[in-house]
Amino acid sequence: MILKQQAKFVKSLKLKKYRNKASCFLVEGAKNVIELIGSDYDIQELYLTEKFIEEHPEIEIRRFNYTICKERELISMGTFQSNAYALAVAKMKRHPLNLAGRSAIALDEVSDPGNLGTIIRIADWYGIRHVIAGIGTADFYNPKVINASMGSFSRVQIHHFDLAGFFEDNTSHKVYGAVLNGANIHHLEFEKPLIILMGNESNGINAALLKYVDFPITIPGIGAAESLNVAVSTAVICDNIFRN
Repeated sequence: MILKQQAKFVKSLKLKKYRNKASCFLVEGAKNVIELIGSDYDIQELYLTEKFIEEHPEIEIRRFNYTICKERELISMGTFQSNAYALAVAKMKRHPLNLAGRSAIALDEVSDPGNLGTIIRIADWYGIRHVIAGIGTADFYNPKVINASMGSFSRVQIHHFDLAGFFEDNTSHKVYGAVLNGANIHHLEFEKPLIILMGNESNGINAALLKYVDFPITIPGIGAAESLNVAVSTAVICDNIFRN
């Protein structure tokens, strides 16, 4: 049975100010919770249904603080409209940044949590372990980000920086910036390791950051669409960079 105080705390983690105050975040659904359990995050509490326990006997739940509960209780505490399996509370982590020999994705005001979560999943698919989140980018620990990442939050490290300061201090990697009038990505040889800079969903890369872009790049369009979603664009660019 979930105590009222427990439920109140879990519900509070939907808001950034309470996540920061507690240094904890919310993870929902079987897929994300299983990925969390397999990671090095410090799990504070697991809320599990009998169904989850029956379907995942390989998980030694006794090594965690856990509560067995009903689906309706998980739904009332979390953000999912249905959740028949699991919910967890874990401690936030702050990762030291070390890009030696590694590529990264930098995000300038990518404010939509779903886009950020999808980009984290894309980074994980292409073996990119670092995402540099500039001012105005969605909070990594937003439940919508965690949910959209489909477990990739447990393997990809996010680092929050003022991007201008970051680029001033980190000059070892070439920066490839996605713009409307850049070089055709299909005709380029990419110098790796590198940094892929993606801009705001509506306005692109901030003009003040363009001076740090070594190679402006563009995905050539064939049809009549005005633009591509930033997460889709990130996937297309990554595929061109890492296909060889």
